[in-house]
Amino acid sequence: MSRRVSLPGASELFGGAAPKQTRPEKRTTTDGPASVRSRTTVVDDRKSSGRIRHDTKITVYVTEEELLGLEQTRLALRAEHGLMADRGRIVREAIDVLLADFVDHGPDSVLVRRLRASEDGAAELKGSE
Repeated sequence: MSRRVSLPGASELFGGAAPKQTRPEKRTTTDGPASVRSRTTVVDDRKSSGRIRHDTKITVYVTEEELLGLEQTRLALRAEHGLMADRGRIVREAIDVLLADFVDHGPDSVLVRRLRASEDGAAELKGSE
């Protein structure tokens, strides 16, 4: 006779409890004349998915410094604000904030500015070789 206790798995416990995740409704808008490139935007009520089951996965490689910053942020949220969040949740929230900023500000968004700055820095390094 086994002394191990058989416990239900997460899918048995939460299988039907999580709401079915739906993709946010998308619409295309144009800012200005027809010559300006249109960009697909997400409706304003878009929010991070939070703690639900996620069906898709991506793998992102980060530096040790970025991982340490993420972990320090997680611990600070817990210690200073009483918020429990795993690294995945923090990353999903950060993505949501960044994408919302891009939708709202387009070419003036933080994402565009940072990508341009890193592109310019790479071009400068390439030119000095």
